[in-house]
Amino acid sequence: MKKGVLFRIAGPVVVAKGIKPRMYDVCRVGNENLMGEVIQIEGEKTRIQVYEDTSGIKPGEPVVDTGEPLKVELGPGMLGSIYDGIQRPLPVLVKQMGDFIKRGVDAPGLDYAKKWDFKATVRNGETVSAGQIIGEIEENPGIIHKVMVPPNQKGKIAEIKSGKFSVNDIIGKLDNGFELKLKHNWPVRIARPVITKLKPETPLITGQRIFDALFPLAKGGVAAIPGPFGAGKTVSQHQLAKWSDADIIVYVGCGERGNEMTEVLTEFPELIDPRSGKPLMNRTVLIANTSNMPVAAREASIYTGITIAEYYRDMGYSVALMADSTSRWAEAMREISSRLEEMPGEEGYPAYLSTRLAQFYERAGRVIPLGTKKEGSVSVIGAISPPGGDFSEPVTQSTLRVTKCFWALDAKLAQRRHFPSINWLTSYSLYLNTLQPWYEKHVSPDWHNLVGDMMSILQEEEKLLEIVQLVGSDALPERQQLILQVARLIREVLLQQNAFHEIDTYCDLKKTYQIMKSITHFSKLANTALDSGMRVQQILATKSKDRLNEVKFVKDYGSLLDELNKQMEKELRV
Repeated sequence: MKKGVLFRIAGPVVVAKGIKPRMYDVCRVGNENLMGEVIQIEGEKTRIQVYEDTSGIKPGEPVVDTGEPLKVELGPGMLGSIYDGIQRPLPVLVKQMGDFIKRGVDAPGLDYAKKWDFKATVRNGETVSAGQIIGEIEENPGIIHKVMVPPNQKGKIAEIKSGKFSVNDIIGKLDNGFELKLKHNWPVRIARPVITKLKPETPLITGQRIFDALFPLAKGGVAAIPGPFGAGKTVSQHQLAKWSDADIIVYVGCGERGNEMTEVLTEFPELIDPRSGKPLMNRTVLIANTSNMPVAAREASIYTGITIAEYYRDMGYSVALMADSTSRWAEAMREISSRLEEMPGEEGYPAYLSTRLAQFYERAGRVIPLGTKKEGSVSVIGAISPPGGDFSEPVTQSTLRVTKCFWALDAKLAQRRHFPSINWLTSYSLYLNTLQPWYEKHVSPDWHNLVGDMMSILQEEEKLLEIVQLVGSDALPERQQLILQVARLIREVLLQQNAFHEIDTYCDLKKTYQIMKSITHFSKLANTALDSGMRVQQILATKSKDRLNEVKFVKDYGSLLDELNKQMEKELRV
């Protein structure tokens, strides 16, 4: 370890002399051993971004280069944990220092004392490759943690044993002398290697009708949810975390307000996983970095989250990462960039903002991990908080370039109490065509056509509404009045969903399909009745269409839909 001294301090960015580190090496700064990371080397001067508050430290204090980049500990015990941005467990920090995090406190990411029941799945003398699974542990009820050879090691198993071990105990050795443990470390800024990336051909089923039907996200895909304050970003991400068919959830609260993060930290442990009936936290990792925590740790929190997600992906799991919100992450980069006196880009953000966002989102994907034939995936859903809801600002625009799924939240819809407040005219998904074969095989051959019908009616409604504002809906031709009525059914029955209703909070694909089918059925019957001479007022007065909304709130929706379809046919028979 090389020692140097502090030369200059500017907030979380300090300059040291007398050390010769590499880029992104972790350093210990000052008498309190604050943790920092090298971000610039200029001759003899080294700029370090410190992950903690630097007030009170002064020039001349020691700086030590550890010679290692920022790493996370990967092993059993992460599920159910709540970490800060650099993988310090918050419950452990609370015990050490109370409700407010003090400086210079270290805590390991994993519990070193806990013993795990390890069952080896390889034998002595067996040749193992990088990333190969060598044993299993039941980390939480029903969730098997697969212990792997680190991605940078391979060889023959010289010895291995089953039994009860802590994460630091040696469970075996390779013939090159490398000691195998239940955990290994990995640098957060380097993506974990894989054998190959696969096409995103399977949907991430969310149970939210607007996402599953109109704007689906593929497993291993990336989605952005931009929206102004109060439009429902956090509730949407909660719904996705609770109901999506991912095996593991990683939730990164990046620079959010303290009260919002408190809500997440108190609600998540109480949520019940609908699949297992056990607490949702059993398969969740929470990373909390509130807006009053050190800005540099916020910049690191996103990388900590994606590295943990990649680790579970390498076991063959489907992982969903929620980043809430990448705008605060970009603001942290902007603050650090200004202290480095770098040339600012648009709106003061660093010129490399687009590159950093692309590097982060590129780590998503559906892959064949090292050492196994089983596929795993990381799907990334990033919330964006554009100031004043302006989608033309740099973070939203840079994210749009790299994401293929855009769920735009609309403040006006939220004010009208239309939730989820996804604007169906500005949102899009580029996964629609790649996922079409899956939907046709697993749900229905006409799924894609129904989705196309829904979107074309909604787009037609938007054109007609401009005329309605001028002359009123009664002045429209009867056929167009009918389009407005069908569009209203799509909005109220298909697109609106109550996150707090015990039945409507989740909607399976079959139910979504049946709802679309019934709306299309009404549209066809109504148009036929109109052609046969029935007045539009009579069609709009039918009782059966108004009862379609009831379908969302009943378990036995099949029989109710059958009854309503028959009633429609009766009412619209000429």
